[in-house]
Amino acid sequence: MSDVAELPRTIALEGASNVRDLGGYRTRDGGTVRFGRVFRSARLSELTQADGAALLAAGIGRVVDLRGAGEQAAAPTRLPGVVIHDLSIDPSLGPAMKDLAAQGEAARQDIMALMANAYASYAMVWHHRYAAMFDLLLEPEAPALLFHCTAGKDRTGFGAALILAALGVERATIEADYLATTRLWRGGAAIREGLAQVAGEILTSVHPMFLDAGFSAMEAAHGSVDLYLEARLGLTTSRRAALRAALVE
Repeated sequence: MSDVAELPRTIALEGASNVRDLGGYRTRDGGTVRFGRVFRSARLSELTQADGAALLAAGIGRVVDLRGAGEQAAAPTRLPGVVIHDLSIDPSLGPAMKDLAAQGEAARQDIMALMANAYASYAMVWHHRYAAMFDLLLEPEAPALLFHCTAGKDRTGFGAALILAALGVERATIEADYLATTRLWRGGAAIREGLAQVAGEILTSVHPMFLDAGFSAMEAAHGSVDLYLEARLGLTTSRRAALRAALVE
């Protein structure tokens, strides 16, 4: 069993960052999330041959791509030998973000609120994509699964939070895994180019407020995260038990 201070366990790659195993975290009932079953990352469009070999050596045989169609077309995943599942979640910031960015520092709180609203939409609008990902995780005797978006921080970060919550991991630990993107993702500088400073700073960061907005949306609509998981993601008692049996030791 790993100490939380040593987590998340990462895979160092040349052509991708924020690549990590969701294993090692303790659950409320004393279990531990298994290593080597579920991974998360930023985009996989610039993998080297050695990178691909490292991911295959980790047992990864399936990739869930959460990026929008435009993102996928502009930077297709390059990982031969795996099955790629397109569970596209379109980026929702668009023109509103551009308008706010032009206002500079005065728009900081509005930009933060826009990002928080995006997380609420992951929970309440795009839940069918995450439900499909859980269906994949519940397939018996399937190879390890990696899921990703562009930075591996928002759509992916929320997906990781849902998985860990479904497995019974404490909220504080879920938040710690979410915030690890701050030190693990290398792509922020490229995204900040051409953006006003405040917009670039917020768009390339992770904040507890954003994740809290997603959880708050679940709780407001269904009373609790557990009830949300059942109602929106189809994680009935039996399916959740099967998920735990597969992913917790």
